[in-house]
Amino acid sequence: MVAVVRALTVLLLGQVLLGGAVGLIPEIDRRKYSDSGRHTPERTDTNFLNEFELRLLNMFGLKRKPTPSKSAVVPQYMLDLYYMHSENDDPNIRRPRSTMGKHVERAASRANTIRSFHHEEAFEALSSLKGKTTQQFFFNLTSIPGEELISAAELRIFRDQVLGDASTSGFHRINIYEVFRPALAPSKEPLTRLLDTRLVQDSHTRWESFDVGSAVARWARESQHNHGLLVEVLHPKESEVSEEAESNRRKHVRVSRSLHADEDSWAQARPLLVTYSHDGQGTAVLHSNREKRQARRGQKPRRKHHQRSNCRRHALYVDFSDVGWNEWIVAPPGYHAFYCHGECPFPLPDHLNSTNHAIVQTLVNSVNSNIPKACCIPTELSPISLLYLDEYEKVILKNYQDMVVEGCGCR
Repeated sequence: MVAVVRALTVLLLGQVLLGGAVGLIPEIDRRKYSDSGRHTPERTDTNFLNEFELRLLNMFGLKRKPTPSKSAVVPQYMLDLYYMHSENDDPNIRRPRSTMGKHVERAASRANTIRSFHHEEAFEALSSLKGKTTQQFFFNLTSIPGEELISAAELRIFRDQVLGDASTSGFHRINIYEVFRPALAPSKEPLTRLLDTRLVQDSHTRWESFDVGSAVARWARESQHNHGLLVEVLHPKESEVSEEAESNRRKHVRVSRSLHADEDSWAQARPLLVTYSHDGQGTAVLHSNREKRQARRGQKPRRKHHQRSNCRRHALYVDFSDVGWNEWIVAPPGYHAFYCHGECPFPLPDHLNSTNHAIVQTLVNSVNSNIPKACCIPTELSPISLLYLDEYEKVILKNYQDMVVEGCGCR
């Protein structure tokens, strides 16, 4: 029974997403009754569905079905971005406020793909001296497709509140550098360029966003120039605070696992690189769903027509768990795709949103049955946003075009 549900859901997904799924179904029969006779019908059907599922995955930009491990972490920031801009109007879902830097938000508004990366801890280089802590990060960006144009990138660093008396309250300065050339010896300094800087207050607990877009865009174009980022945290002069306070201040900016004993919180508090890019297809993630909601509020209610057999939109909910895609799609659990079905009768009524060609074709069909009737198909489609883990366990928020049927008509 599970296999049947999976098969039907895969085919329905194909019909909604690819539009030509129905035309592929006869291939089952051609393969099933091939003269080789080496495959049973059941095995051929399974192979077809697997190939068809692979085609759907390719549409999502995936070479194979992701199988993330149980230890895979979805950053809370990516969930916040999804719920902040999703169409889900569930009042029980908290819509967080944006913590993205204004400088990044303007450039990110053009992106239809948002990716997150944790640094490669095996390559980190931590240095904690009196008055200063430095941490070098390396991010592997090879999973970003070459056709995507990066419009923005931010490095997000979490910092805890520093508790203490009035004498220990103050400010830290955080500098972010691009590393052009690593240090050639332990005593040497790397060749760097300042990307962003921030003066932060000890008494606040929050994420800080730094603009690193110029460096990341160059790394995406020329991977051999990716030597990572250097984070420099400047502490107040040691003479102003006690040794214990100085140690606490080094730890309040979470730049390394070794500075923190709390392993559980490190998974969500570790530095995060977020890239904003566009693959040249469709609208931006950060505005498309918001604009669609506003457009729907302004729409006039559609008139109901008595001929329910005529071409119209029907309910269709795609549940990703039915095809096992809930293992790698984080949100949503499914979506209302809808589908078009019904007759295109002669003469075609105005409300069926018909083209002139469909009207002529229907007229000819009325006198010559060899000419088929016009077909009931989607005439208006809208996108949805998916938050998912790819084959490399990277978390991606992407806008996919033409996923929801908004209107039907005869064509």
